[in-house]
Amino acid sequence: MTFRHRHLLGIEPLHPEEITTILDLAEKYVDLNRQPMKHARVLEGLTQINMFFEASTRTQASFEIAGKRLGADVMNMAMQASSIKKGETLIDTALTLNAMHPDLIVMRHPNSGAVNLLAEKVNAAVLNAGDGKHEHPTQALLDALTIRREKGRLHRLTVAICGDIAHSRVARSNLILLGKMENRVRLVGPPTLMPSKIEDFGVEVFDDMRAGLEGADVVMMLRLQKERMDGGFIPSEREYYHRFGLDAEKLSFAKDDAIVMHPGPMNRGVEIDGVIADDINRSVIQEQVEMGVAVRMAAMDLLARNLRDVARRDGVMV
Repeated sequence: MTFRHRHLLGIEPLHPEEITTILDLAEKYVDLNRQPMKHARVLEGLTQINMFFEASTRTQASFEIAGKRLGADVMNMAMQASSIKKGETLIDTALTLNAMHPDLIVMRHPNSGAVNLLAEKVNAAVLNAGDGKHEHPTQALLDALTIRREKGRLHRLTVAICGDIAHSRVARSNLILLGKMENRVRLVGPPTLMPSKIEDFGVEVFDDMRAGLEGADVVMMLRLQKERMDGGFIPSEREYYHRFGLDAEKLSFAKDDAIVMHPGPMNRGVEIDGVIADDINRSVIQEQVEMGVAVRMAAMDLLARNLRDVARRDGVMV
């Protein structure tokens, strides 16, 4: 299988065939996860540490379940009570963890680049569970798997990513991945929530939902990330929903078989109508959650294989 990376820090370094490798392996874990006995042994004897400096429900639970189903010893660090809160630097924390010889570290951090810094200081394989406004690679991969399963392919599709693009690491990872896989990507949202020079990514930009959704195969909604905003980016949530919230009328401009996605958590009545979110014929939001466990299992499996290959070359028993 084609995947020779030591860490999974972002989508940007991945080649299309490496993305396909992860998704193909994840398909096998989807099947495993639907069996009564959901366990494998590929991480048996390895230690996984989850470090979440930001609140998380889906991603943290997904990584924990993924590690346990693969047989890892999983430890969730309570970062709110860690030495970081007592003034310890991230580098010192990394050195402390490294002395404990973990094999896999999963990290989410509010600052862009923090996960890359950690990866430079530890011997373990590091997985980026979201860093600031930078990247969220496993979210993009699980979205890709969901799209591929629903549409039968992951190329030459028109995908509209709508909402708070400026503050979204999900949007960034998705537009990079979808671009690598030869899709047409549209970004839809108010100008105040668009990053500067976003056209450099080879995407189309719209500030009108109906025009942006015209003929789309996939409609991916994003939440307003108020925790990253320091100013008036929108007039009001009511006005935002009127112009950019996904409802049946706006969705009618997409293809009849277009699917609706959302990485969660959802703000119903702000970026998406609850009826659309719960429409079993259009919404694949729950499928995204399911694919998240399988994708994270696949990513950790591949990184663990590389760890073992390195250890064998160095003459270390793993």
